[in-house]
Amino acid sequence: MLLPFELDRTAPVEAALRMIAHTGNVAQRGAVFTKAEVVDGILDLCGYTAAADLLSKRLIEPSVGDGEFLLTAATRLLESCRRYHGPPSDHAPALAHCLRGVELHHSTYESTKGKAVSLLVGSGLNQRAATGVAERWLRQDDFLLTSLDGGFDVAVGNPPYVRQERIPDVLLSEYKRRFATLYDRADLYVLFFEKCLDLLRPQGVLGFICANRWIKNKYGGPLREKVAKNFNLDVYIDLEQVDAFHEQVDAYPAITIIRRVPQSVTRVVTGTRNGGMALPEIFDVLSDSSDHPSSNIGYVHEVGCGRDPWLIDAPEILETLRDLEHQFPTLEQAGAKVGIGVATGADKIYIGQYEDLPVEKERRLPLAMSADLTLNGVKWSGKGIVNPWMEDGSLADLNAFPKFAAYMQKHESALKRRHTAQKNPGSWYKTIDRVYPALTTQPKLLIPDIKGEATVVYDEGKYYPHHNLYVVTSQDWDLRALQAVLRSSIALTFVAAYCVRMSGGFLRFQAQYLRRIRIPRWSSLSEAQRQNLAQVATSPDQSEVDDGVAQAFGLGTEQARQFAIFAASARVTREKK
Repeated sequence: MLLPFELDRTAPVEAALRMIAHTGNVAQRGAVFTKAEVVDGILDLCGYTAAADLLSKRLIEPSVGDGEFLLTAATRLLESCRRYHGPPSDHAPALAHCLRGVELHHSTYESTKGKAVSLLVGSGLNQRAATGVAERWLRQDDFLLTSLDGGFDVAVGNPPYVRQERIPDVLLSEYKRRFATLYDRADLYVLFFEKCLDLLRPQGVLGFICANRWIKNKYGGPLREKVAKNFNLDVYIDLEQVDAFHEQVDAYPAITIIRRVPQSVTRVVTGTRNGGMALPEIFDVLSDSSDHPSSNIGYVHEVGCGRDPWLIDAPEILETLRDLEHQFPTLEQAGAKVGIGVATGADKIYIGQYEDLPVEKERRLPLAMSADLTLNGVKWSGKGIVNPWMEDGSLADLNAFPKFAAYMQKHESALKRRHTAQKNPGSWYKTIDRVYPALTTQPKLLIPDIKGEATVVYDEGKYYPHHNLYVVTSQDWDLRALQAVLRSSIALTFVAAYCVRMSGGFLRFQAQYLRRIRIPRWSSLSEAQRQNLAQVATSPDQSEVDDGVAQAFGLGTEQARQFAIFAASARVTREKK
């Protein structure tokens, strides 16, 4: 069967779509199937219930799959028709106008269409009428490239999870031509948001279950900006602790309900406040029309501002967090510098036991690894790194270091296969990142990337950091005092509020999030405050660290308590695991 391709599509685009339409690889299509309780809850939150007159509304599902959303919506539509207008068999033309669903995969489309026909026949339509309605409801095509008739009141679904590197080049180019939100490394689902939002009528509502990364990371910026300008995020449900699909997924999902109205209030249910509720209970709480606020729901006013990340993890502390952002400079504005350790592209070659590396002493450095970090400092495992860089940023001359040259040439074939070497054939033995040898002897703070809590370790100037360690240096701050600030609940709250979490709830202490942390200027602190911070820097008592840092910020008791509570809920400790 040929797809109903649009006239402006090129032959290579058509060929790519046909290939995907007939692939049996579910992962390549990004198909993940949603549980019935999630489908029911999203339709309820969008107001698409049989209690309403649905014959006057239009709904679209952009990626139909097995029809979880479309067929459930159709069941509600038919029930509503009976309630308000009589037998569905008397209203086939009106019913045909109410639903639209698009599915690219051929056999899935045929299967779902068959289910729709059976549903309609079971509601009293004859076979011919049922087939006609089902064929109006469903289209086999790429939703992102197909034309659709008119606006919609509701858009619901579970858009495909496909990363850019898995999209055929010819399709990726076509999507880039058509969609403003295909930015940086955006996943395909972002484009489904863009097109569905554009298809909504005024007051229309979108309800998606989807990966949550776009609400904070770089590639979600254009989509956040689009929502902030013309829509309101009505509801956000974090599903980190909820099993919402029929199979495991790598990305953290969330339910977002977005309405085409000006920005107002967002109701938020996060993993830290749902109290172990099952999804039906969460939906019941959100559907409660009483005036009594629930402790399970947070409220955020005007969540979006341009492309800025949405800080919806901490609604109860958001106002205080924003106050600190207005009052205090960022970590780097206050005189610190954030960097990262060295990525080599071939750790097995460049990294080994320091004493065993068969190169000149000038060409090796002692290396700090994430596993070496303890509260009281670096417990060095004896690792070292081969350093191909000179102090001035040039590569070491192979002729000047015969042992180094022999070692590099021994591994020349493997090193040349790296992407960085293929881009720079004349520099085939360089590491991905430049090494700055002087950093080895510079006092610094080392922070592992992925952790359940803030691990900040002081190195007096003995080691070079591995690539999964971030580095903080400062000429203004005493690093021991800064260690206390970065270990505090306040600093962790900034990271947790801005970062995209990893599986298991682990935080990312990447440079982009560390740079969001606000701290006082060193010059603004009294001598007593400075000494106190340095003294508690390695204290195992978190409250002792937090008390000293709260004083440096000038926080009141209640504000400090809020930070401590939020940070405790954000940490992934052994007890929680």
